[in-house]
Amino acid sequence: MALLDVAMQGLSVFGFLLFFVLWLMHFMSIIYVRLHLNRKRSEVQQPFCKLAGVSLLKPLKGVDPNLISNLETFFTLDYPKYEILLCVQDQDDPAVDVCKKLLGKYPDVDARLFIGGKKVGINPKINNLMPGYEGAKYELVWICDSGIRVKADTLTDLANQMTEKVGLVHGLPYVADRQGFAATLEQVYFGTSHPRSYISANVTGIKCVTGMSCLMRKEVLDQAGGLVAFAQYIAEDYFMAKAIADRGWKFSMATQVAMQNSGSYSIGQFQSRMIRWAKLRINMLPLTVVEPISECFVASLIIGWAAHHVFRWDIMVFFMCHCLAWFIADYVQLTGVQGGPPSFSKLDFAVAWFIRESMTVQIFLSALWDPTISWRTGRYRLRCGGTADEILDV
Repeated sequence: MALLDVAMQGLSVFGFLLFFVLWLMHFMSIIYVRLHLNRKRSEVQQPFCKLAGVSLLKPLKGVDPNLISNLETFFTLDYPKYEILLCVQDQDDPAVDVCKKLLGKYPDVDARLFIGGKKVGINPKINNLMPGYEGAKYELVWICDSGIRVKADTLTDLANQMTEKVGLVHGLPYVADRQGFAATLEQVYFGTSHPRSYISANVTGIKCVTGMSCLMRKEVLDQAGGLVAFAQYIAEDYFMAKAIADRGWKFSMATQVAMQNSGSYSIGQFQSRMIRWAKLRINMLPLTVVEPISECFVASLIIGWAAHHVFRWDIMVFFMCHCLAWFIADYVQLTGVQGGPPSFSKLDFAVAWFIRESMTVQIFLSALWDPTISWRTGRYRLRCGGTADEILDV
């Protein structure tokens, strides 16, 4: 009995500690978003004409309904000195025609098309980008995914964050307003759960970076071996960020979000993406196995049990009240990332929020069940430490 009492006391302490940590994350991310994101700066931090030159590396594969409009926003950037390096793996990819159309429409923009890639590892994105990276002529490289849409001053915002001791500037991933429930579900995730973890990690010094939109010093990447050094990993963004941090450079977050605007999306695609990300995290960082306790429903049960054990509060009443408080905090978080009220109703938010929270355990268990992932046109078997082997069809 004494041992059981000690165990119960330990679980109670863990429950209250979990409560403190999770709500600290809530408040940190909400405050950071309100103070840092979507702010119009009254003055440019660096003289506009003296901003460093930037080589934009754009990996492309396939065409969706929004590709041409997304790509065109990069041709109309208000920035003094930059080049666009469009990288397509296959000659017969329909993205080639989209690129040629834009190159013809904007002949005064410094832009080039690279077709064919270069096989240097198992990562298809790195293989695709290699010719563009080798041809980059500026000191800063901006790797930005095909589904990202930018404003005219997005690159200026990124470059202004690249101060003397900063080696990498990244954008908080978010999702543009689009039609349909799948779009709402994505927007709820990238406006609530994802920024809570992403921002609180960066605020506390944990390097958390996604490769959707990253501005980096090319010299530092070259010191780490260039892009080829990361071709053995599927999650190349994590290891690129780690290599930059290991060399003593700091990170900074842009005031503008990395606005995803893919024209191809569905609930199934969202779920598959979440499972793939979970698999990568589990293989890179084994402690990710405790991740489900940071989600609303599981955390509320654990904390509710601790409150019942210590204060004799009703578990279900506490569970419902804690979930309601979490729900409200998430809505406040979402409006901060959005920069105002979302395009959907509060009822749509409630339904999408509930479904997203209900999916978390299933997504995590699916990630544990199968260590292989499908990405682009390949299948890969993940190995501990973040490396992977390509699965070739015989």
